[in-house]
Amino acid sequence: MKKLFPALICLFSLFCTAFALAEDDSLPLNQRQAKPSPKWVTEGVIYQINPRAFTPEGTLKAAEKKLPDLADLGVTIVYLCPVFVADDDMNRDFWSPRQKASKMESPLNPYRMKDFYHVDPEYGTDADLKDYVAAAHKLGLKVMLDMVFFHCGPTAVLIDKNPNFVNRDKDGKIITGAWKYPTLNYGCPELREYLHQNMEMWVRDYGVDGFRMDVGDRIPLDFWEDARVRLEKINPEVGMLSEGTRMPDQLKAFDLDYGFPQASTLRKIMDHGLSAKEFSKLKLLFKSNRPIGGDRVIHYVENHDLSNDDYENRSEKRWGEKGMNAMLALIFTMDGTPMLYCGQEVCDKNRHSIFGSKFGCKVDWANGSTDEGKRRQELIRTLAKMRKDRPEMTAGEIVWLENSSDADVITFLRKLGDRQTLVVINVRNKAVPVDVTLPDGSQKHFDLAEYQFVIE
Repeated sequence: MKKLFPALICLFSLFCTAFALAEDDSLPLNQRQAKPSPKWVTEGVIYQINPRAFTPEGTLKAAEKKLPDLADLGVTIVYLCPVFVADDDMNRDFWSPRQKASKMESPLNPYRMKDFYHVDPEYGTDADLKDYVAAAHKLGLKVMLDMVFFHCGPTAVLIDKNPNFVNRDKDGKIITGAWKYPTLNYGCPELREYLHQNMEMWVRDYGVDGFRMDVGDRIPLDFWEDARVRLEKINPEVGMLSEGTRMPDQLKAFDLDYGFPQASTLRKIMDHGLSAKEFSKLKLLFKSNRPIGGDRVIHYVENHDLSNDDYENRSEKRWGEKGMNAMLALIFTMDGTPMLYCGQEVCDKNRHSIFGSKFGCKVDWANGSTDEGKRRQELIRTLAKMRKDRPEMTAGEIVWLENSSDADVITFLRKLGDRQTLVVINVRNKAVPVDVTLPDGSQKHFDLAEYQFVIE
């Protein structure tokens, strides 16, 4: 007991210091402590589903049948693009430029909602969503819903419910935002209550585990902080992901932010020859400006925006199997949480669209039976198992390492106590010899083939 007492005092002191850092608003942001996050978030593997592209049927029932395949891959979190009632208004003045450019000629954009409280019949019923969540839980999977609270459709239910729920000019005309949709009025307390109750319903009545917040930065942070307090009374382990990069996000509200700068830098490295060194420089800068422990992001190379509407070829087409494998190895070994996008596990190259399913905008699941599809699934299983088996990959720090080919090779350690994993990734479609300098000053030499990576 005498030996334990000093240790207990030390732990108590550390706790008090962390608590004081979190509560002291006068401290610079990078000296304040971020809110702890549930382990299922920080140790998880996210898989994003665009329901229209994910299955031939495009329904929740069809997507439910594929849940065992995701669990087998090592996925632990399923994130659904919005499945709520989409606005069916045909007035193209309220269609975004991207919606028009898709050529789907459909008003039904899942990010332009008509009713926040019900599932769109295109995907099924409210009961189908409840069944989907229950089926996921039986497989040990968590479910996150995509909440679109910055704007709504022009004929949204909430506008009829209360005209003050949307922003209006001095003449009473509805103000539209960046995507030409009516913007919600966060100066209206009744609007905030309406949306908070919406989130509470999905957690309480459907068993949803968390949310991804569309354009989270454009919504007042205190709204999300209040939501967190209310949701934790229902489920203390609720998870919240912001599609944003607001620096104070993780003090009270969010567990993860989007890795926009990181993803953009990786794509510049792969597509335009930007020096690989820029990635580590960006990561260090990003961490320095945020709260302690508040630099948690999702790492991804594609999502429903980046594989959409022929703005560019799918990454799988541009980089090939080996190039994509190198990027998957990187996002699985980074800090934060990796996110796969639907079809990546079978090297899918098809265009997808959130605006419809014409023009073959579906995952090519048959490619999973090809040699490349089988290799990709095995790689993802291996990477997911590594994250699960090696605590340094989810709880350890990143130690960036110097190397002799830093324009072409990314090198770092994941380190936790006496455990460490070395990661070496060639981001070029050519052979690269490289000497990596370890923290003790010694060097390791690698002759890397094109897009080869080493994890050891």
